[in-house]
Amino acid sequence: MEMGGKRFAVLLCAEDSDYVKKKFGGYFGVFVRMLAEEGETWKMYRVACGEFPDDEEIGVFDGFVITGSCKDAHGNDVWICKLLNLLKKLDSMKKKVLGICFGHQILARAIGGQTGRNMSGWDIGVTTIHLSSSLKLLSSDLKIPATLSLIECHRDEVRELPAKAEVIAWSEKTGIEMFRYGNHFMGIQGHPEYTHDILLHLVDDRLLQRDLIMESYAEEVRAKMGEGHEPDREAWKKLCISFLKGSTGMDFVRSIEENCKY
Repeated sequence: MEMGGKRFAVLLCAEDSDYVKKKFGGYFGVFVRMLAEEGETWKMYRVACGEFPDDEEIGVFDGFVITGSCKDAHGNDVWICKLLNLLKKLDSMKKKVLGICFGHQILARAIGGQTGRNMSGWDIGVTTIHLSSSLKLLSSDLKIPATLSLIECHRDEVRELPAKAEVIAWSEKTGIEMFRYGNHFMGIQGHPEYTHDILLHLVDDRLLQRDLIMESYAEEVRAKMGEGHEPDREAWKKLCISFLKGSTGMDFVRSIEENCKY
């Protein structure tokens, strides 16, 4: 999508599944569908394959999105180390960066946090996320309630953040579901971009085939997803867009407090 105006980059850390390629044109297409607006330019860098923006390119982008990955954010693959160096540059430039799942974890690591396996194991399905009372929306007219449903698919987590970072959401299974660092970095452990179908195909085509989960757990996930509990995709979309494209910094408080009155 190249139309001028604001410019954003997706740092793709995952392999595209056949289903996602066929239906959305890959995970890049999934993110563009959720976040892109008319007049913007969106570009993809397959960082897991070693494709990175050079120093001259970095400056032209208004924001970056880091995707999920089957790799561990606490690993030391060459591309992961290179991504960490890029994120430190973006931090020094105060560039907006939104990290999703692996992206959330690698953002935390880049600022001095710790990541690792979640001691309670995999979290796959629709989870209730509790937003902190200090969470601030970029726009006071965003109506975001104090709890949101979100699709999750992870076995790693952010275990610890540096003092300057703030935990802004949690769930029963994961203590750091969201964090912010300054007004320019925000991480979300879950997948606001996922649909039920994307998750179910991921479970069947990737996690089971690679023996990452047991068939019994896959059946449990399918059953729960079949109950029809939908994630709050529109709310997450508004939240992510407001963070990436807002110009006044994080200002979620009034909207959260107003919604908590109802």
